[in-house]
Amino acid sequence: MSALPSGKKWRAGVLGATGMVGQRLVKLLADHPWFILTEVAASERSSGKSYAEAVRWHLEGSVPEVARGLVVKELEPNLDCDFLFSALDSSVAGPAEEEYARRGFPVVSNSRNHRMDPDVPLLIPEVNAAHLNAIPVQQKNRGYDSGFIVTNPNCSTAGLVVVLKPLADAFGLEKVFVVTLQAISGAGYPGVPALDIQGNVVPFICGEEEKMEAEPQKLLGKWDGNRFIEAGLGISAHCNRVPVVDGHLECVSLRLKKTATLDEVREALRSYQVSDELASLPTALKHPVVVLDEPDRPQPRKDANTGHGMAAVVGRIRECPLLDVKLTLLSHNLVRGAAGAALLNAELLAARGFLKSRHEAREQSVEPVSR
Repeated sequence: MSALPSGKKWRAGVLGATGMVGQRLVKLLADHPWFILTEVAASERSSGKSYAEAVRWHLEGSVPEVARGLVVKELEPNLDCDFLFSALDSSVAGPAEEEYARRGFPVVSNSRNHRMDPDVPLLIPEVNAAHLNAIPVQQKNRGYDSGFIVTNPNCSTAGLVVVLKPLADAFGLEKVFVVTLQAISGAGYPGVPALDIQGNVVPFICGEEEKMEAEPQKLLGKWDGNRFIEAGLGISAHCNRVPVVDGHLECVSLRLKKTATLDEVREALRSYQVSDELASLPTALKHPVVVLDEPDRPQPRKDANTGHGMAAVVGRIRECPLLDVKLTLLSHNLVRGAAGAALLNAELLAARGFLKSRHEAREQSVEPVSR
């Protein structure tokens, strides 16, 4: 078990706690070594009820004991926690997250609203941990004190960029062509109507292709001390909803800047490992990319939970007659692409000293009185 940087647990709150991603966060927080769940918030129709009464639980097992008796609150300012996970619907997330950050809460968001803001880190710790250096600039720009916003990417972008990172480091990237086969759990609950998805493929997910084409530019780009500089990749995405419960499968073709053999590509992916700092985080994997050699893998039913759902699983690495290399990758959309990603972001924030108890933060924000 990873040692706590501060020696004590941070109190976490979950906004949008009754939704699909919120439930995953609640479940992941139940036995977390660094964080303890102390607040849950949701829509007005759920407020005032216990979490067990308010939630329609969709995950395996029962509602975690730590959450069952918590009273669901509305999006009120005085929550009893040190930081917040936001799993809010995008229709309300933008201003709500800003208000909490203004009131001194670090907000670790899964929502799309602030991902592309010029002063907000869009974070995958294995890819661009240095982007956390934007937080002081964000606080200065927005007049925040101890609060700030950090986001994780779209669920389909997450797995893709975890795989692109070691290839970009080893060979450089010029062009990416990706076709996704995305699970229905990515649409939330109740999601896609059964008569639309059973025995069918829906070749449209609103806004998804735009996110996949924009977010990797920021994730694989640089923070220069004042702004994010995009990676300058050529990216084209086709996004499809398929009748699979969990796990986004992606078929990817790549043009590399340097010539590489297929064995060199496999080795770059298989040997990729994170720093000791990241490896010490409770949710992190030392090797976040898993390469399979079977000709018919990865498959969502067999491989989505690899690495407790935090791995990006790669197979079918072969030559591409149009670009250079093509491969198939799989990631768990609700873990690597959502709740687990947010949890890992919060762990990195904790390890680097960005999370403080609310009492400690208030003390630091009060200037001493002259005598």
